[in-house]
Amino acid sequence: MIKKLLTIPVILLSMGTAQANNLFDFLEIDNTTKTQVAPADTAELLTLEPKESEMYPKVSPGGHSLLVLSSKHKDAWISRRSIENGDPLNTVTDDLAALASINWLDAKNVSFLSSRTGILSVWQKPADGEGLMRRVVELNGKLKDVTVLSDGSVIATRLLRQRQDKHKAMKHTDAFNNWDIAGARSYIVHISPTGEEKRLSEGSNPSLSPNGKRVVFSMNIGRSAHLFMMDVDGSNLAQLTDARSVDVQPTWSSDAKWIAFTSNRGNADLRKKSHSQWDIWAISSEGKGLTQLTMDKARDGAPSIASDGFVYFHSDRKISKEVKGQHQVQGSTGDFHIWKVKLPQ
Repeated sequence: MIKKLLTIPVILLSMGTAQANNLFDFLEIDNTTKTQVAPADTAELLTLEPKESEMYPKVSPGGHSLLVLSSKHKDAWISRRSIENGDPLNTVTDDLAALASINWLDAKNVSFLSSRTGILSVWQKPADGEGLMRRVVELNGKLKDVTVLSDGSVIATRLLRQRQDKHKAMKHTDAFNNWDIAGARSYIVHISPTGEEKRLSEGSNPSLSPNGKRVVFSMNIGRSAHLFMMDVDGSNLAQLTDARSVDVQPTWSSDAKWIAFTSNRGNADLRKKSHSQWDIWAISSEGKGLTQLTMDKARDGAPSIASDGFVYFHSDRKISKEVKGQHQVQGSTGDFHIWKVKLPQ
């Protein structure tokens, strides 16, 4: 049964379901920057369902399908979609903790956080929704952005309450922004299969390279946020981007040549980030060839790259009646949908 939510949760706080439900009461989608103009780039719409939003696409390692955070009214769940036409294939899970922690384990299986046994753990299950669920490793505390490595260890973002806000609840107010948690400080951590934890760096949104040896992530520098890379043990730290902007939500291409990310560098307002224009950008893993992929005034974010060079992302672009007709949808739709655009050649 799909759990009732007030909005799309974009953070994970590893606690009991009752606590999490109370915390999610703070979540509200901010639509103040929703665009009213037609797209200004070559992006193509993939998913469109009546009164439904689709966010945070994750392309499967084989490139055959993608995971999507879907929501309709007060319900939210993870669905698996066809990468060819965006059609729903099956519901993967509606577990509350999984909504902000699900990831591909391999081409057929997914991993996610759950407190279903009363103890926070990483679980795995087949992406088609059929078959056994297995517990991978037990965890604790407040985590998000969880990725399971081949040796069973975990790379994740650890959320710690800031001292000056110790009496305030950690909360999130915008479903588009999954990198900035009010009242929390975030760190990239490595957790061994036995539960030993090592803090690697400040930051959030870690993304594991295809060979499992490097992590790209976002770290705040003053009002800005830049992309950095490091080995999975925290060594060999290198800065990838640098500007008066917020660069977040990085992801690797399957050949490790490109990193796509969300940024407001095209029109940045660091004092009121909601006034910024958010687009998808790409840069080579060597820090060269910075390229803007989308140029719409809507909020484009959370890219994921398929092996054919297409970048899938969510956006709250306005959908025309003509496009609705092409997708056989009438009436209202949700705010966010999945689009795709080509990587640089």
